[in-house]
Amino acid sequence: MKSQWECFLQNLGVWEGSFTNFSPQGTLLNDTPSRLSLEGLNNNQTVRLTLSRSGQDVKREFSYVGGGLLFFENGSFSEGFIQLRPFSEFGAELALVHENRRLRLVQLFDQTGNLSGLTLIPEHLAGTQTAERPTLQVDDLLGEWRGEAVTIYPDWRSRSVSEGDSPDTYSTTLKLQLDDTGRLIQSTSFGDRTITSIATIKDRIILFDQDPQKQVQVLLLPDGASATSPLKVQLRQPLFLEVGWLIQPNLRQRMIRSYNEKGEWVSLTLVTEERVGNC
Repeated sequence: MKSQWECFLQNLGVWEGSFTNFSPQGTLLNDTPSRLSLEGLNNNQTVRLTLSRSGQDVKREFSYVGGGLLFFENGSFSEGFIQLRPFSEFGAELALVHENRRLRLVQLFDQTGNLSGLTLIPEHLAGTQTAERPTLQVDDLLGEWRGEAVTIYPDWRSRSVSEGDSPDTYSTTLKLQLDDTGRLIQSTSFGDRTITSIATIKDRIILFDQDPQKQVQVLLLPDGASATSPLKVQLRQPLFLEVGWLIQPNLRQRMIRSYNEKGEWVSLTLVTEERVGNC
């Protein structure tokens, strides 16, 4: 199994893309071209990050990874707050990697816990060809998806990636279908556990609102992306943030960053799934 540093090194290169900002309702606010360089120094003992955007450069250097940052073996990662606190901003970045492309999503919440904005960052390695996928539609997701989930844990957990423990791996099934009234019926199976939920659809928003205190929104975004989060994060309630990416018509990745009822970040899950049938 690769170390966290070796997983980080999967991202070396020059990534060209854009930072696209959206309102909580999915309205496009602005779009800024970007160029991000991750360069290995001293025989890859150090990594220099240079982000060029809006005529300005931001530079950082890394010699280790930790804190609120975790990587999977293919280079996919998430970085964000490790604790939800009262009267404080909250949020995280979730990043998926596939061949010469990356899809990053930042979800932010204000000091009252309300979703305040999202930034979508599609990227590709400089010098390679890529075709941007259109905005995700509900019909793109309907059907039965089967795949594999890999869950890793922050380094303060007893099951620690940094200590070399193997991640949890298990099968997944996701079924998405419309009922006679146009509502979305979702059945999710992780291992031997199945959860069924119902959502209403309005334009590019899928809203799971059966419990008014725990409303969860899915925004359908450009480049085959989706952003899932609660409309409001609250203390004493578990929560998760998720990014989805339709890489090909029948191939999808999802990443889920989970917090417990104490507001503590407890796990990070990467799901790779293929559509096996239509519902």
